[in-house]
Parts: sequence; C-alpha cells; structure tokens
Amino acid sequence: MAKIKKGDLVQVITGATQDRGGDRGKQGKVLRVFPESDRVLVEGINRVTKHTRAGQSQSGAKTGGIETIEASIHISNIAVVDPETKKPTRVGYRTETVERDGRERNVRVRIAKGSGKDI
Repeated sequence: MAKIKKGDLVQVITGATQDRGGDRGKQGKVLRVFPESDRVLVEGINRVTKHTRAGQSQSGAKTGGIETIEASIHISNIAVVDPETKKPTRVGYRTETVERDGRERNVRVRIAKGSGKDI
C-alpha cells in the first residue's frame, strides 16, 4: 500500500540539486499516483519537453509543436511534507475509533512521524 496519495504535498529528496538544473528540494502537489509501477505525477516536478505532431483541430486551428509537461517520478524519490515544519518526513499510521450509525469502527489515520500531526 502506497503511503503517498493524490493531493499530498511532497518534496523531491534525490537527484540533481536546483543549481545544477535538477529538482531536488522542490515541493509540489501530487496530481496522480500509478500504484502498478510505483510512480507519481507531481505538479511542477520533472518537466520534460514533448514534440507533438502537427495537425488540425475541428475548428481548423493548427495544433502541434513543442510543449512542456510533467513526467512521472519514482515514489522512492519523494517524501511527504510535514504540515507543521514544512520539511520532508516519514508517514505512520494511528488507529482511531469513530462512531457511525451507532456502530464503532476503527479507522487508520496517516500521521507525520516528525511532529505527530495528521496529514
């Protein structure tokens, strides 16, 4: 089970530093998770140029050219950001008892290991 979910704020923890043209240290929001390949798509991280073939849309406008899009990054290269300290942290779980419709259920809540706050 992946500890990183869509909408999480994450930070890149490996790779080239920003002064060398890399993304290490950058933070972004998770746009999509690919659990079958252990990869995630992060907003503003791992941007690549893509060449698209020239064509025509329904309205007659020309399409194609060079566009910059985000590529996926492996899940081991990012870490969830602690909501209190704004630094990368590990993710843990705590069970919480919640009452719904007169019945009690145990629910797993994700917490930041560093500060203990809910994520």
